[in-house]
Amino acid sequence: DVQLQASGGGLVQAGGSLRLSCAASGFTKDDYTIGWFRQAPGKGREGVSCIRSSEGSTYYADSMKGRFTISSDNAKNTVYLQMNSLKPEDTGVYFCAADSWTPVNMCFHGMDHWGKGTQVTVSS
Repeated sequence: DVQLQASGGGLVQAGGSLRLSCAASGFTKDDYTIGWFRQAPGKGREGVSCIRSSEGSTYYADSMKGRFTISSDNAKNTVYLQMNSLKPEDTGVYFCAADSWTPVNMCFHGMDHWGKGTQVTVSS
C-alpha cells in the first residue's frame, strides 16, 4: 500500500519560513506525482504545488509562485515544500498526496493517495 507521511509543520511568525517533508513508500514504480495541498480553517482544500518524481517537473498554484518551492530527493523518496515569507493566511493543515497516473499539471484535480496532514500556523 502507498503511504505518505507529512511532517515539518509548526508555529512561525509572519515573514518566517518552514520546510515541509512528505515521505512516500509503497509505490511499485519510481514514477509518480506528489503534491501538496492545504486546508485553511473554515475553507475548502486547495492545491499548492506538485512534482513529478521521474523528471522533476513542477506545477504551482499561481498564488504560491515565488514564495513556495517544491523539490524531491528520490533516493529518500521524499518531497519537500520550502515555504518562505509566510503570511497568516498560509495557516492551515498541509497534506501531501500522490498518484502514479496523474500528470503534474493536472494534480490539483485528482490524486488517489493521501496522507495525514501537518499543521502550519503563521502568527501576525
